[in-house]
Parts: sequence; C-alpha cells; structure tokens
Amino acid sequence: MTTLLELDHVDAWYGKTKVLHGMSLRVERGGVTALLGANGTGKTTTLRTICNLMVRPTGAIRFLGESILGKSTDNIVRRGIAHVPDGRGTFVQQTVEENLRLGAYSRRDRAAIEEDMERMYGLFPKLRDRRRQQAGTLSGGEQQMLAISRAMMLRPKLLLLDEPSFGLAPLIVKGIFETLRQINKEEGVSILLVEQNANLALDIADHAYLVESGHVVLGGKPHDMRQDETIRRVYLGG
Repeated sequence: MTTLLELDHVDAWYGKTKVLHGMSLRVERGGVTALLGANGTGKTTTLRTICNLMVRPTGAIRFLGESILGKSTDNIVRRGIAHVPDGRGTFVQQTVEENLRLGAYSRRDRAAIEEDMERMYGLFPKLRDRRRQQAGTLSGGEQQMLAISRAMMLRPKLLLLDEPSFGLAPLIVKGIFETLRQINKEEGVSILLVEQNANLALDIADHAYLVESGHVVLGGKPHDMRQDETIRRVYLGG
C-alpha cells in the first residue's frame, strides 16, 4: 500500500492549551486505521487537526504527498477528506434528503449527485424511508447513518470517523460497521477511525495506534495489538 495521509511530529493547541505532542501516524491508501485510547488523550483533536478545525497545529501533515497544514477546512475537504464528527453533526432542521444534498455542496455534477444519493439509500435503506423527515427526529442510529452518508456524498478518498458507535445499540452498531467495511472494500475509501470500543475497532482495522497524552505510544497490526498485555488488560477487558 502507498501512504495516503501522514502526520509527522504534529503539535496542536486549543488557545494556550497544548493537546497533541509530536503526533505521528500514517494512513495507507485503501486501508482502515484505528486510533485507540482513553477519553482526553487527543484522538478527537487529531481528526480536528487534520481538518484544521478549532486548533493551531505545527509540524507536518501531508495528504497524497502534499502539505495540507494550515490549509482552510474547505480546501482540505475539496482534496477528498470527509469528517464525521463526534455528535454526528447533522443539520437537524433539514430533511434527510437536504442533508445529503448539503454533503455534495462542492460538486457540480448533478446527474452523478442523484446517482450517489440512490447509492447512499442502497447502503442505508432506512434513510430512503426517512428521506422527507427532519434529521432531528431520527433515531441516534439513523442520524449516524445520515452523517456517514452525507460525508460520502463528497466522494472522499479518506473518511475520518469519530466514535461512530457512541450511544448506539449493539445491533445498530453491527450494521453500521458492516457498511463501513463495504465502503472501504467496495468503494475504495480509506478510513481513519477513532473508537472507544477497542474490540470493534480492531475487528475492522488493518492497522492501529494507541494514543496517550497526545502522542502515539504503540502501533501495529490488529493481531499484534491484541497480544499486547496492556491493551488486553486496559482496552480489551482481558
């Protein structure tokens, strides 16, 4: 695989508070990379730093070999990076269909947009049934499906996902993660996944990093990560 995204010794601040301390990681083209770790360790900040959202970063961030450090969020999105934030970030007053169209705001290929909307309804059939419904009235699982679909309307090369399982019933989570596998394998979209459920993350990932205090302390293949005593004891319940 070739490297799609690279962070090299990245620091990041919220105001005067430093949150990332030399964060370094890679996401391979066509791969699924998971960030593991407890709350407050810098995983969400890492995703925000990639997208230049609310943080002040230094270091090197390269996407497809080109620096995106300091680029506007809109510029980063147009390069092919889509972000599904924690809390899902749906436009609650808009309908499902309107949310999907907003996801394609940077595109001008109207016929292809209609095709992609149908494709999203194929991935998440419940959304087709709710297409005229306000997003704020959807269940938590349906809102997560909508958030992923809206991000996919950008036709991204890389999908950043922040805690997609949070607050959802296990059966709903299972379906969403099966669809994420499909998006990765069939659509060829690379994924950088922040997920508290380490077992779930390692099931879908082909590479994982453990983040503590704003930097990576361990990285490797899921099988190897599962064998690490600390990860098994603290994150896998073993």
